[in-house]
Amino acid sequence: MTSTSTDSTTTAPPLRRRLGLVQATALNMIDMVGIGPFVTLPLVMGFMGPYFLLAWLVGAGLAAVDGLIWSELGAAYPEAGGSYKFLKLAYGEKKWGRLMSFLYVWQTLIQSPLVLASGAIGFAQYFSYLVPLPQWWQPKLVAGSVVLLLIVLLYRRIEDIGRLGVALWVGVLGLMAWLIFGGVTHPNHEVAILPADGLSSLLSWQDGHLTGLLVSAAMGQAAVKTIYSYLGYYNVCHLGGEIVNPQRVIPRSIFLSILGIAALYLLLNWSVGTVIPWQEVQAWQTGAGDKSQFIISVFMERLYGPVAANAATGLVLLVAFASLFAVLLGYSRIPYAAAADGEFLPVFAKTHPTKHFPHVSLLLLGGVGFVFSLLFKLGEVISAILAMRILVQFVGQAVGLMLLRRRRGTASLPFKMPLYPLPVVVAIVVWLAVFGGIAPAEVAWGGLHFKLYFQLAALGMMTLGAGVFLLWSRRLKRWPFERV
Repeated sequence: MTSTSTDSTTTAPPLRRRLGLVQATALNMIDMVGIGPFVTLPLVMGFMGPYFLLAWLVGAGLAAVDGLIWSELGAAYPEAGGSYKFLKLAYGEKKWGRLMSFLYVWQTLIQSPLVLASGAIGFAQYFSYLVPLPQWWQPKLVAGSVVLLLIVLLYRRIEDIGRLGVALWVGVLGLMAWLIFGGVTHPNHEVAILPADGLSSLLSWQDGHLTGLLVSAAMGQAAVKTIYSYLGYYNVCHLGGEIVNPQRVIPRSIFLSILGIAALYLLLNWSVGTVIPWQEVQAWQTGAGDKSQFIISVFMERLYGPVAANAATGLVLLVAFASLFAVLLGYSRIPYAAAADGEFLPVFAKTHPTKHFPHVSLLLLGGVGFVFSLLFKLGEVISAILAMRILVQFVGQAVGLMLLRRRRGTASLPFKMPLYPLPVVVAIVVWLAVFGGIAPAEVAWGGLHFKLYFQLAALGMMTLGAGVFLLWSRRLKRWPFERV
């Protein structure tokens, strides 16, 4: 078989292990928080009414189950690239693993800039509370400027990034503490978690079908929003090659992140819900001048006045920026890892000659994210992100873990999930349900109006990626075109 190794891939300076548990957990948590909970909170209230907290519990449950998969794989194979490495090992490095890992990198070139764009667009949305942006192009200008600033800040050594990440983490925790304190000290009504008639309304079996709140259409749409807000608990796996003592740090940072963020989200939603009733939020969403897009700002204004509202909005912007910082940092390592393996374009394997980070990958993903931030709306980006990720990354990775256990056994695993294979089966079923539940977007283009089904778009990207992989493999005379 023809080798594709190049001088750039074999002589690239190795990544340095400099990130400890505090830094890894901080980068995970600021990735998870971002703008997500502040823009999805009112949407979940609109879908779920008095039981909006239940949707956040469902999102946390899926994150915890899926976190077991990431922890086992991340501890066993702590290298740069995360899912790229996991998929390649699980499905076979010479055959199907090459296709699965290629598809993951292929989709990463699209979905990671989408993640970057979603945060930048949400940043611009909250920024317009402080500085009104009446023209359609002004919010886009703000979003694009945020992406460019991120590229500048990340163009440096990893140890400097670790210190900066911890500083941003302190800002995240400070904002959440302020918001939670405000709600706890100024409650005005009860917030429900479970239906009044108990657990029987959550899930039941009638006429051969599952019914109840947990499988309702409202829960499906709300869960999509909360799951989006929890994404990022696995960011540490993308930085596996830069983590100190990864066998211990990676699993611990994943679960510390999930538990910490779940507690913060539940407290935040409860606090806001005790000051701004869900009925009022739903009324906003059905009338003119929807204030729900600035719900945190309105929340603080009611408690402390406009000056505090402006300050809180500024902190929301800080949190959003901190999350994007972690997102671009983590995803920039994926094309690097693939190229260093000789499985992607060699230019992505290059690291900066003095600062030792994958600068080509950083610049490309940041540049595409800049373009996406100018083109798309926030709701469209969120749906596209989930649709693009689920089949290859989450479902493919869960199946891959079972293949690895079957082929390699468990004796050498530094972390083993409890109750195997139940968490894997649950994760696969729930991820497929989420994929099927992503609602289409109403798109107007010229004089045409049609629905955009993100599931079809994701399948189309997978098909296109498979075609590119086959053409590339044929040119290099690699599997499935290798000469015997």
